[in-house]
Amino acid sequence: MTNLRFDELQLSDEIQKAVADMGFAEATPIQSQAIPVALSGKDVLGQAQTGTGKTAAFGIPLIEKIDTLQKHTQALVLCPTRELAVQITGEFKKLTKYIPDLFIATIFGGDSYERQFFQLKKGVHIVVGTPGRVIDHLNRGTLKVDKLQTIVLDEADEMLNMGFREDIEHILQQMPDERQTLLFSATMSPAILSIARQYQTQPEQVRVARSEVTAANIEQLYVNIKQQQKTEAMCRFIEYYGLKLMLVFCNTKLQVDTLVDEMQKRGLNAEGLHGDMKQTQRNMVMGRFRNTTVNILVATDVAARGIDVSGVDAVFNYDFPQDYEYYVHRIGRTGRAGKKGMSFTLLTQKERFKLQEVERFMKTKITKVQVPDVASILEKRQENFIEQIKEEVNGSEGANLKQYDQMVAKITAEIQDPKQIIAALMRLYLGDLQQNLAADMDFSETRSYERTDSGDRGNKRGFERERGFEREKTGNYFSDRNSRDREGNRESRGSYNRGENNQKMTRLFVGLGKKHNVGKSDIVGAFAAKTGIRGKDIGEIEIMENFSFVEVPETEVKNVIKVMNQNAIKGKKVTVELAN
Repeated sequence: MTNLRFDELQLSDEIQKAVADMGFAEATPIQSQAIPVALSGKDVLGQAQTGTGKTAAFGIPLIEKIDTLQKHTQALVLCPTRELAVQITGEFKKLTKYIPDLFIATIFGGDSYERQFFQLKKGVHIVVGTPGRVIDHLNRGTLKVDKLQTIVLDEADEMLNMGFREDIEHILQQMPDERQTLLFSATMSPAILSIARQYQTQPEQVRVARSEVTAANIEQLYVNIKQQQKTEAMCRFIEYYGLKLMLVFCNTKLQVDTLVDEMQKRGLNAEGLHGDMKQTQRNMVMGRFRNTTVNILVATDVAARGIDVSGVDAVFNYDFPQDYEYYVHRIGRTGRAGKKGMSFTLLTQKERFKLQEVERFMKTKITKVQVPDVASILEKRQENFIEQIKEEVNGSEGANLKQYDQMVAKITAEIQDPKQIIAALMRLYLGDLQQNLAADMDFSETRSYERTDSGDRGNKRGFERERGFEREKTGNYFSDRNSRDREGNRESRGSYNRGENNQKMTRLFVGLGKKHNVGKSDIVGAFAAKTGIRGKDIGEIEIMENFSFVEVPETEVKNVIKVMNQNAIKGKKVTVELAN
């Protein structure tokens, strides 16, 4: 279907002007399909993911039906999270820019009841809210829906996933029989179709094909690395590609907090967003991200629902999404409004087959890349600085630079070599070019796990053999190195033969642990930078509360102990010795 232009749709002058102000001329696929159907008064069953423009797809026809002379609630929009409710309200306010007498209320848990009571009592035409708080107001009688004309269920699949089915049905049962019901969902599960059959009247189904959802404006990349290398890899990608505004997704609240802490210690302007935070905290974080005071937002999938910030340069999948649909939701937050975007998936070896599933699901190819090495980062830093100098020289008026003539004359009178002067100024401005860069890690894969000729993922047993797993007669799998080591089969002083290289390893005691905010990547980076040992040659690392254990090749033990006892990890003096 060809996308329609907004001026081809039967829209009021007020909406046309608002859409033009928002910079849109052509409707998206879901808007082209859904708006004419909804304007006709029919129920709509829409399948569309985040980033397809579905808010306007239901918002425009909903607003067009509002009679502003009637001071009662005429439309209700239900959505799964507070962030999405706020985002929808924001979009509605843009669309109603030229309808000043149309009022909207946003109601969700964690927000002030008093503010919501005041808004509802004053009279609002549209209510946007989460199921729990909507039921609360219905039970209190502060939200009246007896004259309601339209109800929208946005991201219905996510509301069901979050356990809101009973709440949704309770709300729908209180709606007038004569109403329009618009239901939008990323997936059409049996549960969604069951609600549609029960609460919609002959809905017309509209959908966006997956090929249309996977925006051509998003460059999708992935890298295969070890878990402990992810933060370093992400930081290198950020600097190498010059990324300014980023969303980073983790699967757990704990990982969000841990990663934010790591990034802040690296001097990056990052903050986290997850369900354990109070609403006031979440609002403050989102405000700082929207105005780019914070340029890296680390979030869980649920907390990130409804985040719609323009100009996001890239999305990072720090953890692989737990559901393939989430991958689409995540990357859809970049590459919007015609702008280019990037997505990076940081993949451990055992997750490779999951990426292949996503590629089949999205019918697209995700490109494998390498983590930029130290030399590439240094070269990029130099290029950027040279470009800044050229822009300053070419872009400044003569008077702006002439004010420094007297200083230049004094310096050149005392120091004859201009190269030395320029180099000294560069050092003062840039500092150490290698600042914030760990020694070059070995990001290469220890095992390849490629497609079979058919393009399907490899046999699971073969994959487990590749990862060093063995099967006992009981049928259980266990790691041939890690599990046996924990069972006490180490040689004395912690030495044992490691893997295919038959390299004997020795276990060292390191006098820093969790309470010192030291992680595995910190130890690998420090050992590699100070001793010259390659990151790939460092064995198992165990981080305890007050200390850690690290395995290094037996041939490197004396050098590691000598060098590290004269150095620090993350600015903290460290003791390294043989483990007992």
